[in-house]
Amino acid sequence: VCLTCCSRESMVRINQICHKNGIKFFTGDVFGYHGYMFADLGDHEFVEEKPKVPKASAGVQDGPEAKRPRLEPAETTMVKK
Repeated sequence: VCLTCCSRESMVRINQICHKNGIKFFTGDVFGYHGYMFADLGDHEFVEEKPKVPKASAGVQDGPEAKRPRLEPAETTMVKK
């Protein structure tokens, strides 16, 4: 559902109905150079890529590339919101 040019009370009421029924809701308006946009997309899942941090060894120091610990490729984890 997309709304524009509505009173705040109408937007809140319609958003509550959409949210309760799992319907995505968008509203916005423009006033000259200023405007706003609001989106209620409900619950969703997304993937966030997090790099795996290698464990530091006690005796390892900065040096040539061959002696530096190798980093494993980034690990992808599922984050639910």
